[in-house]
Amino acid sequence: MTEIEKLEAGLEYCYDDPAVVARKENAIIQCKKYNVIDDSDYDAQYAQLQAMLGSIGRDVWIGKTFNCDNGKKIFIGNNFTGNYNLTILDIKEVYIGDNVMIGPNTIITTVGHPLSPMGRRKHIGVAKPIHIGNDVWIGGNVTILPGVTIGNNVVVAAGAVVTKDVPDNCVVAGVPARKIKDIEDDTNGV
Repeated sequence: MTEIEKLEAGLEYCYDDPAVVARKENAIIQCKKYNVIDDSDYDAQYAQLQAMLGSIGRDVWIGKTFNCDNGKKIFIGNNFTGNYNLTILDIKEVYIGDNVMIGPNTIITTVGHPLSPMGRRKHIGVAKPIHIGNDVWIGGNVTILPGVTIGNNVVVAAGAVVTKDVPDNCVVAGVPARKIKDIEDDTNGV
């Protein structure tokens, strides 16, 4: 298998393989194009996001500076706000639902590395997809780790590190993030 095939299959892969590096280099170019668009030119920003991401819904805004590892593995629903300095390391897929707000300086990473020093010396990575439900508010300076699913109607408190799945209708906080309270879903299916 090629390193890209290993990556796509969710297996360990070499992150400095030329094909893997080419994806990242393209993402860097696309993010640079996005980040230099005039802040008041929402149409141009939206068009660039459409070109660089897997898919986006209506009313999507991402503040500057935005960075990603691929772009084509990011799928965003309707009514999305990604505040300043959002980083999404989308080696694997990142699915974001409708009505999601993400605070500044947040990192969503689908990729991890071995605990073994020899594995790290060999530049090994392994990636798992991330799913974020509808009506989620992710506070500033949050880190979401590989393989996590965040349910619907969730608030992730500022500074949290999400290492495990989060159920619907709750607030999580801390390092690692833990459920601290239930919250009502007052949308009634709206």
